[in-house]
Amino acid sequence: MTNNPAHQDGVTASPDRVGEKSPATDAGTKPPTTTCHIFYVSDGTAITAETVGHSLITQFGNITFVQKRLPFIDSVNKAQAAAREIRAAAGQCRPIVINTVVDEELRRIIREASGLKLDPFNGLLKQMEEYLGVSRQPVVGKAHGMSDYQSYEARINATNYALAHDDGISPNFGEADVVLLGVSRSGKTPSCLYMALQYGVKAANYPLTPEDLERFRLPENILRHKDKLFGLTIDPFRLSQIRQERRPGSAYSDIRQCRREVSDAEALFQRYGIEYLNTTHTSIEEISGKILMTLNLNKRL
Repeated sequence: MTNNPAHQDGVTASPDRVGEKSPATDAGTKPPTTTCHIFYVSDGTAITAETVGHSLITQFGNITFVQKRLPFIDSVNKAQAAAREIRAAAGQCRPIVINTVVDEELRRIIREASGLKLDPFNGLLKQMEEYLGVSRQPVVGKAHGMSDYQSYEARINATNYALAHDDGISPNFGEADVVLLGVSRSGKTPSCLYMALQYGVKAANYPLTPEDLERFRLPENILRHKDKLFGLTIDPFRLSQIRQERRPGSAYSDIRQCRREVSDAEALFQRYGIEYLNTTHTSIEEISGKILMTLNLNKRL
């Protein structure tokens, strides 16, 4: 990554629906279905199944997916209720089921429901068993549970740190792993919280004030931690839209003000040689990943 902002087209998905209907383009391709239900079934939080599902469905932009998470399916009664709900969703497109339930009996019940069943792990686990020469030890919810209390506590502490050091509330950045800089509403707070919750990274952020931009200088307590600094920028038109939602019709959201702030902030990053990223078309996952990679913080707890 260079000091020039990275313009990338991220994939944006709403919580409930992804994609829009469009005609098939490849010869011989089956005509696209308007709507398809997809279920994420798990005996834990279903976060893993949902993450896999999101990655898959973004590859089918001509289909509208209606998503439903079915977590904590850990009894026969719950599995039967899940199977009934899946059957009820059958329509123009048979439902898709991404199933990460560990118990074989519960898996069998869910498999009996209609639709396409996708198991992201069973086949992979069998290959790992063969390669490692040992059998798996199935544990429910271990990926997103508290089985590793030290890692869990680190993520909680990092989250508390991010909240206490949001928007320059605390000027002490000695414990920070990263300090994000940017104009107001450029994506600093959600990026800090995501890195804290997902990776246990202590992320602080400092909003570039009109005084900073006018003086064309960063405060000394910020420059003291130059090796931890990373800048976020954003398209001025998008920034104006975001600010309009917060303070409609104000000077704060005026497009001319947004243009001036963004231009001055990027010039400030360039002056100090601070790496920065354009967040306009970049998801929070991508933003966080690029920050961690650039500052060599690629640690997953």
